[in-house]
Amino acid sequence: MKKLYGVIGLGRFGGSICKELSKEGEEVLALDLDEDKVNEYKEIASDSVIADSTDELALKELGFRNLDHVIVAIGDNIHASILTTLLLREIGVKRITVKAQNDYHEKILEKIGADEIVHPERDMGKRIAHSIISSNVLDYLELSDEYSVVEIKAGEKMQGKTLMELDIRAKFGCNVVAIKRGKEINVSPMANEKILYDDILIIIGADKDISRFEKALVIED
Repeated sequence: MKKLYGVIGLGRFGGSICKELSKEGEEVLALDLDEDKVNEYKEIASDSVIADSTDELALKELGFRNLDHVIVAIGDNIHASILTTLLLREIGVKRITVKAQNDYHEKILEKIGADEIVHPERDMGKRIAHSIISSNVLDYLELSDEYSVVEIKAGEKMQGKTLMELDIRAKFGCNVVAIKRGKEINVSPMANEKILYDDILIIIGADKDISRFEKALVIED
């Protein structure tokens, strides 16, 4: 079943998360107090609304309690970020990721129950979006606007199969450039290399091809 996401705060960081999730075909409810920002995302998100995320009644009426994962990407208003996180936890949101402004903000978010805390200065929106979709995506490095390198933990769908059997290059247009296994790294693995559970694959390709690969073999049902 497809997951439902919410993005609160449509600044540069929240906007990039919203765009990437939407590009991946995910259902996204986008929220901001700024009418111009909300209008900007009307054609991008599944739904975009003007609302105050510190208003518990508004969050309930908008159905945030039914979302699987909410990303709180509020800009400089630490008070609003903290209160929003608290309210989301209280109404029963399953998973909450919050943008932290500084170490002090992060410590408070940890204490009030944020599941994941990110620092946009260090973390790229595209990488975070992919890690939100699947916990098997460990890292995501943009090479250009269209090409990336992704580090993926092999899951059940790949376990025990060789690279030849998976046929990743022919089926998805991506290349497995290395496999990490414990402390060892196998660069340019052979076609008969068998994938073991928890192997880490380093894959290069076009973003659209990596996305197809992730949906077919990485994201667990």
